[in-house]
Amino acid sequence: LISGMPTIDLNDLQANTDYQGYVPSDPQIQWFWNVLRGSTHEEKALFLQFTTGTSKVPLEGFSHLQGMRGVQRFSVHRAYGGAHLLPSAHTCFNQLDLPEYESEEQLKTRLMIAIKEGSKGFGFA
Repeated sequence: LISGMPTIDLNDLQANTDYQGYVPSDPQIQWFWNVLRGSTHEEKALFLQFTTGTSKVPLEGFSHLQGMRGVQRFSVHRAYGGAHLLPSAHTCFNQLDLPEYESEEQLKTRLMIAIKEGSKGFGFA
C-alpha cells in the first residue's frame, strides 16, 4: 500500500501520543480512548482526518506520523473555555484540543459532532 495501512491501530496511536495539560490517567483521557475504541472504522478514519489532515496511517505506524516539521507525534491538549465547546484540531501539528468534559457521554457526543461536521469542509450560505 502506497498511502497507508487500512487498519487504524489505536494501541499504536496511544503509544505515540503526548499530552499537554492532561496526563494519561485523567478521566477525560480515559474516556477519549474508550470513545475511540468504541468507534467504527469510518469514525476512526474521520477522527484521523480531523486531527492530522489524512485518514491514512503512515506505513511505519504512528511513530512516523508527519507534521509540519517532519515526524511529529499526535498530541492531546487541554482546551480551556468550558465543556460546552467542541474539540478542535490543528492538523499541521497533529494536535487535538480537548475540553474538560464532565462525562464520557458528553465527550463522545461533542467529539462525534466535531469529526463528522469537520469532515464536510467549509459551506457557503
